[in-house]
Amino acid sequence: MIIYTEGGDTGTVPVVRRRMTARRRMIEVRIHGRGGQGNVAAAYLLAGAAIGEGWHALAFPAFGAERRGAPVAAFARMDRRVFRRRDQVARPHFLIVQDVALLHVPGVLDGLRPGGGLLINAPREPDATALPERHYTVAATQLARTHLGRPVPNTALLAVFLTLTGLLPLDALRRALAGRFHGAVLEANTRLIEAAAATAPSGAWAMEKADAAGA
Repeated sequence: MIIYTEGGDTGTVPVVRRRMTARRRMIEVRIHGRGGQGNVAAAYLLAGAAIGEGWHALAFPAFGAERRGAPVAAFARMDRRVFRRRDQVARPHFLIVQDVALLHVPGVLDGLRPGGGLLINAPREPDATALPERHYTVAATQLARTHLGRPVPNTALLAVFLTLTGLLPLDALRRALAGRFHGAVLEANTRLIEAAAATAPSGAWAMEKADAAGA
């Protein structure tokens, strides 16, 4: 909470205004990918990591079946307060795109809030002409092939996302993974998220910066 003063003919009057921060508002994330990339699993892992840190969170897919190779979207919301919204995320604070080719699909970038962030899985930086200023590219599929032996980029992207935003600690994602995987699969995913997180600048998308940009 910040207290300002406003002057007038009758003197100075204190005015209370609340600054919106990551701890005071709902955070909305939309994830675009293709069937088989673990798109819906990524949303559930993100929500599970948030819940483990004391947030209220929901994750859900777009309506319809997730066919392998077909475009699919999933959504996650998190807030410090209880909420019940289950509609699709139309105005995300953050977009995660698991296949760079989807950037050319109408609607994928729609609704991103001013100052919001776009995380792209791509082997190289795409043409930035139509991209928002705040975007970041990581070769998540290559990292997944190295550490998992499979081209499933979802957990690598989540690790980079959390590193960029600082919304949740990487340990929260580790615990969410431990609730879903076991044994060698868990160990491989743990190595993957650590390697992915090391590629990203920590806190570059911190919500306080996004607030200042008007997100």
